[in-house]
Amino acid sequence: MKIWVDADACPVVVKDILFRAAERAGVALILVANQPLNTPNSSYIKTLQVPRGFDVADDEIVRRVAAGDLVITSDIPLAAEVIAKGGQALSPRGELYTTENIRARLNMRDFLDTMRASGVDTGGPAAFSQRDRQAFANCLDRILTKFLNLEGPGSA
Repeated sequence: MKIWVDADACPVVVKDILFRAAERAGVALILVANQPLNTPNSSYIKTLQVPRGFDVADDEIVRRVAAGDLVITSDIPLAAEVIAKGGQALSPRGELYTTENIRARLNMRDFLDTMRASGVDTGGPAAFSQRDRQAFANCLDRILTKFLNLEGPGSA
């Protein structure tokens, strides 16, 4: 298992949780972004800088993700592609995207895009909260615990 992060829009607090989790679990963490990133010095944590452009980071993640990998993203279409390849997708707010819920999330995203295109102000996402941080940390912990119980630490 590798953890891939759609890092350009990922909150700093989520990255910090991921840094600690990668070290604790001995799991490879790869942050994909179109700009240089500062990360702790770790054999488990890597960055992958991609050129600027629409969906370039997303396309690179989809190209590299393997079945069983985890992708951290708030991008619904990226999450759908990851699930289609047998991976897992987790939002920075702690929502695990699954084959059961991804279609509804894509439909809602498309509906809101249509509303915005017609001039309706749909508002933006709520501010990232302590509850979001805790939900993310809890879900990540469950995923890593399940992985470690199946594979053992350091086997990523």
